[in-house]
Amino acid sequence: MKITELTAVTLGKKIKAKEITVAEAVSAVLEQIEAVEGDVHAYVTLKDKEKVLKKAEEIQAKIDAGELDGPLAGVPVAVKDNMCTEGVLTTCSSKILSNFKPTYTAEAVKNLEKAGAVIIGKTNMDEFAMGSTTETSAYGVTRNPWDLEHVPGGSSGGSCAAVAAGECLFALGSDTGGSIRQPSSFCGVTGLKPTYGTVSRYGLIAYGSSLDQIGPVAKDVTDCATILEAIASYDKKDSTSVKREDYDFTSALVDDVKGMRIGIPRDYFGEGLDPEVKEAILAAAKVLEEKGAIVEEFDLSLVEYAIPAYYVIACAEASSNLARFDGVKYGYRAKDYEGLHNMYKKTRSEGFGAEVKRRIMLGSFVLSSGYYDAYYLKALRTKALIKKAFDKAFEKYDVILGPAAPNTAPKIGDSLSDPLKMYLGDIYTISVNLAGLPGMSVPCGRDAKGLPIGLQLIGDCFKEKNIIRAAYAYEQTRKYEAPKLAKTAEGEAK
Repeated sequence: MKITELTAVTLGKKIKAKEITVAEAVSAVLEQIEAVEGDVHAYVTLKDKEKVLKKAEEIQAKIDAGELDGPLAGVPVAVKDNMCTEGVLTTCSSKILSNFKPTYTAEAVKNLEKAGAVIIGKTNMDEFAMGSTTETSAYGVTRNPWDLEHVPGGSSGGSCAAVAAGECLFALGSDTGGSIRQPSSFCGVTGLKPTYGTVSRYGLIAYGSSLDQIGPVAKDVTDCATILEAIASYDKKDSTSVKREDYDFTSALVDDVKGMRIGIPRDYFGEGLDPEVKEAILAAAKVLEEKGAIVEEFDLSLVEYAIPAYYVIACAEASSNLARFDGVKYGYRAKDYEGLHNMYKKTRSEGFGAEVKRRIMLGSFVLSSGYYDAYYLKALRTKALIKKAFDKAFEKYDVILGPAAPNTAPKIGDSLSDPLKMYLGDIYTISVNLAGLPGMSVPCGRDAKGLPIGLQLIGDCFKEKNIIRAAYAYEQTRKYEAPKLAKTAEGEAK
């Protein structure tokens, strides 16, 4: 088996056992990037090869000296391009931040560095995380490693494509309305969105501050639980950070779901769901039932209101958050302008892409005088009702099971022609963000075209262990599959 085909935890064990050196692991990943990046385009910025190999040697020395003994020490990782990394371009895949090199590092990335992971580069994404296909990036489209004619999903499409194509062992993504879970589903990898406040948002360039959460993307559930343990922490620098008593997520990696109560919302299986996706999800539910889980259908209600509530809240927060990008302090500035206001106008007109402008305008509209009560406050009330509906469901169930997306990955160009259709594709994921819940996407099959299908598991607040346990038990019944594209570079594991 090639190094790039190993899971992050397996590679970490082999490095610790001196079967593979950190330099060999990093070199294998760099070779794989060289072989497939021209087709996939998962990265926006790759760190200097010599610097990365030097870092690998430093980490190797610390491992040999016993200073680093964690499960991710020496493992190559990619970071979504909306997380600040000191001295490395952080663009949010936008022209307006094309020259921005932060002077500090995001807390989640810092935690990975403390764990000894080697950062390879920054992955492509929808501009400012606004999109579901990674087509709105100012730096070109990322392609799905399973079929290069199809999108990888978004907005963390670059991170998910990089993991699927073996261009890193695991990656960090951010999830505002399904941006980890949906592309994980499309790319056939595992993605976990933790409870809001579990991972510090310090250094994450915000889209919707009340919804954004950083999480791991990897090949399997064990990796995701291990990575979450490494990045989760209480952080005084983030006012939304929560001090949790328990960060031991790997203890939930047990193949036992006997007596676990799993609810399937009938609302998730109505009109608009692809029959092949429905079949794969229900087959996965059957597997868990055969393993001893109690599976039953129920009415979740309010599902139809999630999309309008989400887009009103997210766009309102985006219009406020993106006001700081004006060409004054950092980032792109228009060349020809007359006066301050004209500079703002031209900088933003030239710096932001069409989808970002659309969401800023929508957000500014719902926050404007006369419409604030009618739209924004109503959306906040709906958000509270959605949370209440989930609270009621979790009185009866440990886990809620459903699809991560209504279909498999669409062809490049199909979604952007109809933005409303793209927004409707978030129907199964956005409620999780509105309610601040943890959610996870696990591969559960493929459609007739060979494209991956993802199973979504949702837990109650701070109950990541329930979804990890259910996902792990299900995962034991199937092997991880990598797309053929991911097998082009050398670098055998010993």
